[in-house]
Amino acid sequence: MRFPTPLIPATLVRRYKRFLADVVMPNGEEITVHVANPGAMIGLNAAGARVWLSKSDNLKRKLPYSWELVEVDFGSSLELVGVNTGHPNGIVAEAIAEGVISELTGYASVRREVKYGKNSRVDFLLESPDRPLCYVEVKNVHLMRQRGLAEFPDCVTARGAKHLDELADMVAQGHRAVMLYLIQVGSAERFALAADLDPAYARGFARARAAGLEAIAYRCKISREGIAVGKPVPMVA
Repeated sequence: MRFPTPLIPATLVRRYKRFLADVVMPNGEEITVHVANPGAMIGLNAAGARVWLSKSDNLKRKLPYSWELVEVDFGSSLELVGVNTGHPNGIVAEAIAEGVISELTGYASVRREVKYGKNSRVDFLLESPDRPLCYVEVKNVHLMRQRGLAEFPDCVTARGAKHLDELADMVAQGHRAVMLYLIQVGSAERFALAADLDPAYARGFARARAAGLEAIAYRCKISREGIAVGKPVPMVA
């Protein structure tokens, strides 16, 4: 996924009400920008951090700028981290089409946002005449509290736990179900659940895994030009 226009640097003042942040632009003007991220953003919203913004060409938008990236040092050096949770599905769609995610190759067709479960929509449904249906749910990851260790979730997610149960139901019906954790931190070397932040999600994950849910994690390659799926990382207890 490439950003359609060059990103604009700014300095973070504060993030608040989940979807808003105040930043200082290069000309010294302080403005409010949209934050497409419902999570806690632990470690990513420190005042004074350098952030990168996109600008929409939609003149009807109340907030034309969106927060896309932030520069963070997780223990080695500054790196770019993606914070826009609206991008992962598009990033994964490109990766599936290009055959980058080996676990999801070999299917004849890919559909997005397909209804399933109890009033839910799965991110991707992979289909082939000679294979079971494959239900794929994508979760955005950008929490890193230990160098090299990416974690999910960064806050309580009842919706995420619901998805785990529904994917497990698909396995029980004879289908394949995959939870894909997309890590928007390029330095991630391994992945784990943040069970201390959401014990209910961790318990739901254990149930779903026991029922046959597959779980994979991939880190991203991130630059100011765009974001793409990179290498897989192992999941640790």
